[in-house]
Amino acid sequence: MTPWSMAPGTRAPPVRDNALMTRPETSVYIATTLDGFIARPDHRLDWLEHDSLGEDYGYSRFRDTLDALVLGRRTYQQVLGFDVPWPYAGLRTIVWSRSLSNDDIPASLRAEAVEASALGPTALLAELGGRGLKHAWIDGGATVQAFLAAGEIDVITVTRMPILIGQGVPLFGQLPGDARLEHLNTTAFESGVVQSSYAVLEQP
Repeated sequence: MTPWSMAPGTRAPPVRDNALMTRPETSVYIATTLDGFIARPDHRLDWLEHDSLGEDYGYSRFRDTLDALVLGRRTYQQVLGFDVPWPYAGLRTIVWSRSLSNDDIPASLRAEAVEASALGPTALLAELGGRGLKHAWIDGGATVQAFLAAGEIDVITVTRMPILIGQGVPLFGQLPGDARLEHLNTTAFESGVVQSSYAVLEQP
């Protein structure tokens, strides 16, 4: 199953010039407010709380396509603060950070295939491809921005929550050029959540 096969009738993105690269396919799968923020200014995520009516918004199907996760340092630390069992068990997880090393990852998480890396986006994906990994989830605001700016994002799925918060941490930032997208699908859920997926056709 490919990253863009989450919804019936979804079209695969066109073949890109780098399609023969050995790096894994890369997907962004992230929730935002309607006004485009992924967190409040203090990085709280309380705006995510809502009645989902039992819907997981395709997460389970998306998760089944993955064999790697590249997680930004702040997002990693935020997940640790949730005081729940590690939610990405069985998924090779790379904490993308210039300040953390493998020695900073608890032994219990290293046993869950969690590691740290300071490699740049292109080098990191090449390294993951060399391990035979096929599909990587790129997560965390600054991480998404950096990988997009480096031309290393293939599919973007944004789940927009029906709430405006006025200010916060934006999903997207400055780019060295335009990133042209092709719409793949949009699904509106009974909860008021709207999810759209796009293939990245032209990288910055």
